[in-house]
Amino acid sequence: MKINLSPQRRDDTLTAFKNGDVLTINGEAIDFSGLPDGATVPNGAVLSDWIVGEVSRVAGDLELTLILPHGPSPSHAVAFPAPILNPADGAIVLPADEETL
Repeated sequence: MKINLSPQRRDDTLTAFKNGDVLTINGEAIDFSGLPDGATVPNGAVLSDWIVGEVSRVAGDLELTLILPHGPSPSHAVAFPAPILNPADGAIVLPADEETL
């Protein structure tokens, strides 16, 4: 799984958990296990305000982009986050600043 992050100034928070191809975002589970290799779900087709753009399966791996909320003065790590590659099942560690914890 490759999770790209799109930083956005917001006052809400994001929690994400992974269990295989099921991504739970702020308590709502989204199951991508039925997405075959080479397929793409178009932007807006996934019912989540946190997923932006399309979701694809490339060479067996899911690729998607999540909004990353941040406060008024994000650190470099939050403003320009690296993609999260092959996260283990469980809570996904997202870049955050002290003020957003």
